[in-house]
Amino acid sequence: MYNLKLPNFEGPFDLLLYFIKRDELNIYDIPIAKITEEFLKYIRLMEQFDLELAGEFLVMAATLMYIKTQMLLPQEALEDGSEPEDPRTQLVERLLEYKRYKEAAYNLRECEDSQRYVLYRKIFDEDKRNAAESQKYNYANATLFDLMRAVHNALSKKIEVADHRHIVNIFPVSVEETSTRLLGELRTKKRIEFGKYIAEFSRPVIVVTFLALLDLLRNEKINLYQDEPFDEIIISERAA
Repeated sequence: MYNLKLPNFEGPFDLLLYFIKRDELNIYDIPIAKITEEFLKYIRLMEQFDLELAGEFLVMAATLMYIKTQMLLPQEALEDGSEPEDPRTQLVERLLEYKRYKEAAYNLRECEDSQRYVLYRKIFDEDKRNAAESQKYNYANATLFDLMRAVHNALSKKIEVADHRHIVNIFPVSVEETSTRLLGELRTKKRIEFGKYIAEFSRPVIVVTFLALLDLLRNEKINLYQDEPFDEIIISERAA
């Protein structure tokens, strides 16, 4: 089981903001039925990969279901004649607050990155090369949800033929071996397109590769990028 806390993946509010940004939704007028369906779909996807679900994800799922129920019920006017509070109000306020903190953290990280190669003394050649390499590409960070969607799409295309002989196949592949092999390839290729990399893999190997990527991300050994939103995911080795 993996308990994940990645740079661009913290919890259920990240997932909600991801949906809002992806579908260009109005954060003040969230289509609660649509976003609840998407949220539950990703929870089922995480269960398919046998990832341990944190309690806050289940609480958020319950909260969304409750809000959806409240919006389906007829709303009666209050005694003073005013309209009752929108059931989404508290969720929107929490999302906006979370979004402000997330943007502030992002701005601080940008400041840190902009100063990363600014040295007042003893600028090393390796730092110059790393800085020049990072300027070659204009990437947007890929999220864990982008990676999960790519893996899900790959698994959907791999339709295994049913074998009624009940033969147990042992696949000689492990997360550790896959991580080592991937890092070795990154040292020669620098960039690997995820879709092409797993195109010829079987379903078990795709799942193991996914877990290996999570392990490498957790240990801050690789980066995931996209040229454009929903574009191919690029894997690159993180500079030491």
